[in-house]
Amino acid sequence: MLPAGAGTAVPLSPIPRLGRYGPVLPVVGTVLLLCAPADRTSLDGQGGVTLADAASGALVVWCVLRLVRGGGRAASGPVLTWRGALVLGAPAAAFAVATIAAADPAAGLPGFVRYLQLFVLVPGAVLLSLRDARDARLVCAAVVLLALVQGTVGVLQSATGTGASYRGENVRAVGTFGALDVMGMATVVSYGLVTALALALAPPAAAPRWLRPCALGCAVLLLVPLALSYSRGAWIATAAACLLLLALRGARTAVPVLAALAAAGVVLVGGLSVGSEQLAERARSITEVSSSPDQSVTDRYSLWSAAVGMWREAPATGVGPKGFPAHRDAHASLALSSGSDTAGAGVRFQREPLLSPHNMYLLVLSEQGLVGVVALVGSWAALLVCGLRRLRTARRRGTGSGAADCGMVAVGLLTWQGIDFLYGDIGGPSTVLTALVLGLAAWWALSPATEGAVDGDSTR
Repeated sequence: MLPAGAGTAVPLSPIPRLGRYGPVLPVVGTVLLLCAPADRTSLDGQGGVTLADAASGALVVWCVLRLVRGGGRAASGPVLTWRGALVLGAPAAAFAVATIAAADPAAGLPGFVRYLQLFVLVPGAVLLSLRDARDARLVCAAVVLLALVQGTVGVLQSATGTGASYRGENVRAVGTFGALDVMGMATVVSYGLVTALALALAPPAAAPRWLRPCALGCAVLLLVPLALSYSRGAWIATAAACLLLLALRGARTAVPVLAALAAAGVVLVGGLSVGSEQLAERARSITEVSSSPDQSVTDRYSLWSAAVGMWREAPATGVGPKGFPAHRDAHASLALSSGSDTAGAGVRFQREPLLSPHNMYLLVLSEQGLVGVVALVGSWAALLVCGLRRLRTARRRGTGSGAADCGMVAVGLLTWQGIDFLYGDIGGPSTVLTALVLGLAAWWALSPATEGAVDGDSTR
């Protein structure tokens, strides 16, 4: 466009505005790739390696290239401090030690690579890709959008009887992840709900007025697919994370928001009879695990016992990454079933083998011993402690702080993940999102951009 009387062109503003998001777009793209059906984006033809996995690998490579070009610093972005290197590097060293000490290091090598990808490389790449709070908010928006898409698919599955099988009916909401990854949609929806609630409780100072009610509305809507996922672990983790966020925000805000969420849950689930009978039965089973557990709980107890037995056999370094399936039968009780029934959502009835203890802490303890569990859990604990400290610093700066919303999201998601790992572990296409979420938390807890400039826009 040429202004009157001028002979030179005036650059259009949208171009540089789009360009400033360049480094974070690979992170956002990896998140949104999880909207696609896992079976249709599988690169190995078996639902194992998906496009999202490949995109996370490309994100790591791209970040390394930017580091090399920037002399150890991502171009115009954050640098990995000694604290960040220690928090992310300690698990990597522990994974290597456990792999080398395994009876068959070659068999444990794929597990080593997977752990390195999910808990070191991808989180580190996300940390170095986010330059300020605006980048982090874009990732948060992508997570909420992904949750809404998956949640919508899940509700339609439950309403039309095309979901995964639950008690003989195809009513379990699983989104596009399918019956082979019944926890995938529950995880994604939980992430979105916690993120939306955090943004509603602490919106940025310059945010438009519609952001708070819109974020709260998204959190309320996501209650429905979360309930229809029939995932007890996700229910418990989400409730705990939301209560923590409400407590951090203060009673004045917490009470009305909690009342609104409770009322919405009653109306959407109870008043509209959305799977109320199955939901009530599933909720009651949470308190019956010690008196009259169902077979799924019995299997879980047997797997937990097997994991502890493996750890006692090799307390320092465990049986090696990916070693749980090979040692399971030698330590499991006779109460363990041969597998779990899987059907619905486009999958024929089949028995899926129980290849993990469905507890991340016990999985790491059994396969990598005290070396692995201390390093990995210590890394997560450091992220949570540093995140809480920086959130307190951001809130002390008053309502003018523009990054407290990012801190609320990071703390809420870390809390959710830490509790959910008591009932689940890594596996399935949604695990890539777990790595990205850990990277978002690592950015808030470890990046110099959030330490001295929590207003979110001073890293430029």
